[in-house]
Amino acid sequence: MTTRTLEMALATPSLDAQGRPTRVPLGVGTTKGDPADEFGAEPMLVNIGPQHPATHGVLRLVLELEGETVLRCIPHVGYLHSGFEKLGEYRHYNQIIPLTDRTDYLSPMANNVCLALAVEKLMGIEITERCQVLRVIACEMSRIISHLVWLGTTGIDLGAFTPFLWSFYERERIYNLQESWTGARLTTSLTRVGGMMADVPDGFEAGLRQFCQSFPKTLDEVDTMFTRNAIWCGRTQGVGVIGHDEAINYSLSGPMLRASGVDYDVRKDRPYLGYESYDFDVPVGEHGDIYDRYRIRLEEMYQSTRILDQALDRLAKLKGAPVNVSDPKVILPPKSRAMSDMEAMIFHFKQVMEGVPAPIGESYMGVENPKGELGYYFVSDGTAKPVRWRIRPPSFINLACLPRLCEGALLSDVIAINASVDIVMGEIDR
Repeated sequence: MTTRTLEMALATPSLDAQGRPTRVPLGVGTTKGDPADEFGAEPMLVNIGPQHPATHGVLRLVLELEGETVLRCIPHVGYLHSGFEKLGEYRHYNQIIPLTDRTDYLSPMANNVCLALAVEKLMGIEITERCQVLRVIACEMSRIISHLVWLGTTGIDLGAFTPFLWSFYERERIYNLQESWTGARLTTSLTRVGGMMADVPDGFEAGLRQFCQSFPKTLDEVDTMFTRNAIWCGRTQGVGVIGHDEAINYSLSGPMLRASGVDYDVRKDRPYLGYESYDFDVPVGEHGDIYDRYRIRLEEMYQSTRILDQALDRLAKLKGAPVNVSDPKVILPPKSRAMSDMEAMIFHFKQVMEGVPAPIGESYMGVENPKGELGYYFVSDGTAKPVRWRIRPPSFINLACLPRLCEGALLSDVIAINASVDIVMGEIDR
C-alpha cells in the first residue's frame, strides 16, 4: 500500500485530462527512516469531525497516527462563516449586542456585558451601582452554566453519563431564571449601552438564592463521582500536559492557563464591575493536565456561587435604585413618555434611527469569561457605527495549543484533550 502523508492528504489533488483526480503510484511517499520501514506499518490518517459529536461543533482534526499514537494533529476551522466582526461595522452599537449572543452561545449574558463595557469605555459612560451588581450576577450565572455544559459533555466523552444528567438539571434551573429575566434562554441580548434591557423580575432573587443554597450539594456529588475515581484519574492525569511557560507563550487564558500554574484572572488583576470588592478565590493548578482543568472548573463553580450570594445581598440593599444612566441621549425614554411627551419622542426617534454616536477614538475591554479572557476592541470615527470591531475570543486562542497537546498522545486521549480545551465554534469561525 502507499504511504499517504499528511501533506498529501491536505494538498489539492492533481487532475487528469477528463478532470478526474490522478492516482498516486504505489510506493510514493515512503522514505528511508519512515515508520513503514522500521515496523512494517504505515502512518494512517484519521479525520475526527467535522460531523462528530466529540468535536463539539464544526471542527475537523486531521490526525496522522502511528498505531494509536498521534504523530501530528492539524485542526481545521472555517465551516460557519458567521462574519460577526464585519457585520458589526454596519450596525449601531446596541444593535451589535445580538451578535455577541451567537459567539460563545453558552455564556451569552457575559458576552453582552463585555460589549456594553467596551462601548461605555469608549463613550466615557459611568453606569449605576445597581447595574454593576446585575451585570456581576449575569456574568457569574454564565460562568456556571458554561462550566456545567463542559462538565456534562466531557463526562459523556469519557464514558460517564450520570454527571451529565446532574449538570444539565442544574443548568436548566439557571436557564429558567435567565428566561424570566430576558425572555430568552440562549440569545439573551441583556445589556444596553449605559444600562440593562430590564431589571430582574419579582421572584428572581428568591429563585437565585435557592439555587445558590442547593447547587453546592450537586457539585459535591460530582466531586465524589469524579475526583478520586480510578477511571477518571487514569484518563485525565498526566494527559494533555502543558507547562507554565508554554501556556503563557501560547497566550492561553482562563482555566486552561490557571491549570498550568499561572495565577491570572482578569477579575482580580484588572478588576471591573467592582469585582475587587467581592470575596472569592482564584483556583490555580499545578500540572497543566486534563485533571487540573477539571478541578479548576469545578472549584470555579463553587466560587461563582459565593459571588452570587454576595451580589444578592448588595442587590437587596439597592432595591429601587436606578438601573440605567439618566441620559436620554443614551438610554431610550419609557414608552409611556415617548407617546405623551414631545421631547421624549424626539430622543426616542433619534436613538432608533441614528443610534448613539461615540467620540473619535478606540477602546479595548477584556473580561474573565468562562473560557478565558474575552476582549472587544472598537475603533470609532465619531458616528454611531464602529469603523472596526475586533474580537479576542478565548476559544480561538486556546485552540492553538491543541496540536501541541495531542502530539504523542493516544487516539482515545485526543477526545479527552479536545474536550478539556472547552471550545465553542461560534468564537472560532466568527
